[in-house]
Amino acid sequence: MSILDKLRKRTGSSMFSRTQNRLTLQYSGILMLFLVLFIVIVLSFLYYILISQPKNQLKALADDEAQALSYILTHKDSPKDGMRKKGEDFFTIGQNQFFYYLLDAQGNVQLGEEQHPAARKAILPKLAGWQAAPERIRYTRLSLIDKRRDIRLDPDLQMEQQVRLMSVGRGIYSGEERIGTLFVGRDIAFQSNLFRWSVLAFLALGVLFFALALALSHYMSKRAMGPIARSYERQREFVADASHELRTPLSVLLSSIDTLQMEESLEQDAFARRILSNMKGEVRRMTKLAGDLLTLARSDSGAVELQREPLDLRQLAEGVLRSLQPLAEAKQLRVELDAPTALPMLGDTDRLSQLLVILVDNAIKYTPDGGAVRVAMAASGAGAAGAGGTAGPGRAAAAWLDIAVSDSGIGIPPEEHERIFQRFYREDKSRSRALGGHGLGLAIAKWIVDTHRGTIAVDSAVGEGSTFHVRIPLG
Repeated sequence: MSILDKLRKRTGSSMFSRTQNRLTLQYSGILMLFLVLFIVIVLSFLYYILISQPKNQLKALADDEAQALSYILTHKDSPKDGMRKKGEDFFTIGQNQFFYYLLDAQGNVQLGEEQHPAARKAILPKLAGWQAAPERIRYTRLSLIDKRRDIRLDPDLQMEQQVRLMSVGRGIYSGEERIGTLFVGRDIAFQSNLFRWSVLAFLALGVLFFALALALSHYMSKRAMGPIARSYERQREFVADASHELRTPLSVLLSSIDTLQMEESLEQDAFARRILSNMKGEVRRMTKLAGDLLTLARSDSGAVELQREPLDLRQLAEGVLRSLQPLAEAKQLRVELDAPTALPMLGDTDRLSQLLVILVDNAIKYTPDGGAVRVAMAASGAGAAGAGGTAGPGRAAAAWLDIAVSDSGIGIPPEEHERIFQRFYREDKSRSRALGGHGLGLAIAKWIVDTHRGTIAVDSAVGEGSTFHVRIPLG
């Protein structure tokens, strides 16, 4: 198993999978863009060769024949009469023509020829009533088989496919008077079928190439993620080792400061007491930071496993609030707990306690003096009323624990609601630094909730306080 696979397994296939999926889509998107451009260029070229060029050739042929026919008819006597006699020796059907017809003003055929004489009775109805114009082209389909009688219109005809005609018409004039119309057509069934099959072939090729592009892009993205995964693994190991090594000297420093503060000689030295108090505060802050970093490093490595045990969340919350009461009293805050007399559930006592500490501590930090912090907890869903430490399988799936921690603080802008759960993210960096925050608390809270298969979200507006909502299965 590669480092990337191990990290993906450890992190729950979230961060690395999302990044690799994005890279896969980007790589495959680029490859498909070039493929689409190639297909469009090739199909455009084929369309020009198979459809547009025959169309232009047919127009030019019709113009030439109409001009020649007009010249013949206008340079002999009685141009309205004897049109057949005057043109029959001049015109003959060309290699790329399927038919040509010269119709008089009444629609009667004065001159004409087709590749298959029996096709005339099928073509003429298609031309009836058509007002020919230089840029007007008509596409029609006709069958050389009489399907009603199941016989061929031309007994000698061996082909059975339909004919696709491209037809153009040109007016024949004697002076200003229109004396007839010349219609010229060619069969483009082969070109049309070839173009259609080309489109289908390229579509099939596109689907095949898309599958290959996805496979290749997945391989390329995995190769690209390899160095990142190795760097991430080294960084995680460094953070875990450094955090672990820092805890011992920080603990020694903290105990040493506590010992110094007990010295009687310091009672008369206010400056020394202030220095020691500041040092103690900084050591505690560093100890908390080292602990948070170690927690996150262990969570990334998958070394932390939940201890699912029966507990009463009401008692757990009361203990957390008692430990944080000095912070609230220092700011003259009201801290309220709204919860049933008992909230039995299955969970990790240490992690859930840490979750409550993070949420309540943040609420106290960001609430102005004299404000209020409220913690509400309740069970919801089927079987919630009787949920206990021995919840059954059905109850575990249906019963939920809802936690809401509200404050009357500065609030959070809506655009920051998703980002505050990211590591090291602080909406107001200067204020967070002054309050001792490092941007890790909510990231740890989200990890704890995720490991309990729950959800966490915030409902907040600037100047109106914040409420963090947590939902965790009871069982």
